[in-house]
Amino acid sequence: MTRTTTYPTQAVVLAGGQGSRLRPYTDDRPKPMVEIPGTGTPIIGHQLSWLAEEGVTDAVVSCGHLAGVLQEWLESADLPLRVTTVVESEPLGRGGGLKYAAAHLPDPGLPWYATNGDIWTRFSLQEMAAFHAERDATATLALARPRIPWGAVETDTFGHITDFIESPPSPYLINAGVYVFSAAFTELLPDLGDHERTTFPRLARERRLAGFPLPQGAYWRAIDTAKDLSEAAKELAAARG
Repeated sequence: MTRTTTYPTQAVVLAGGQGSRLRPYTDDRPKPMVEIPGTGTPIIGHQLSWLAEEGVTDAVVSCGHLAGVLQEWLESADLPLRVTTVVESEPLGRGGGLKYAAAHLPDPGLPWYATNGDIWTRFSLQEMAAFHAERDATATLALARPRIPWGAVETDTFGHITDFIESPPSPYLINAGVYVFSAAFTELLPDLGDHERTTFPRLARERRLAGFPLPQGAYWRAIDTAKDLSEAAKELAAARG
């Protein structure tokens, strides 16, 4: 029997981070409101456009640091999907905040996407949703293999240096900050605390947590520092060229 995949049409964007490593850009705006140089659009604008391209019609944006700045932009921007904003009255932790935001999704009985607000990426979310459904997972994490920011040195068994490699890919996969969640996942989240220390390890032990490696050539970058901004701008210019 062929399984029919129902692609999610709703998503949560976690956009409450302070972005202290991006100062002074984040002195007067939350991290997702920082613009990618040369685009005239903040990070969250790129994210919402990508989500809409992947079939998402409704997004809940969880605000925190300088929430009013983000809310004002969302209200004035010409967005390709419906957006609701939520603000925690008190800090709930990453898991509690995710659960609070998910409670405002239009249909809690259906699967949903989630993404961190400082991620700029492009890949097929629908392929990831199909991967999630095929494995009957409760939660699926996108996995990236970022480049190490330093040059690497290769040696032979005797200790002679044989080669230098500039910014090689990491030997490890990392959590890329993009997720597919089944409807049942929401109730497994803590009301207060960090789901990556509680819910995810539990699901991993039960073999209900899947990892979706980003496809070869897919663009992915976490915007954490000013250097990440300049690198993203260079990569965008190269792609346009």
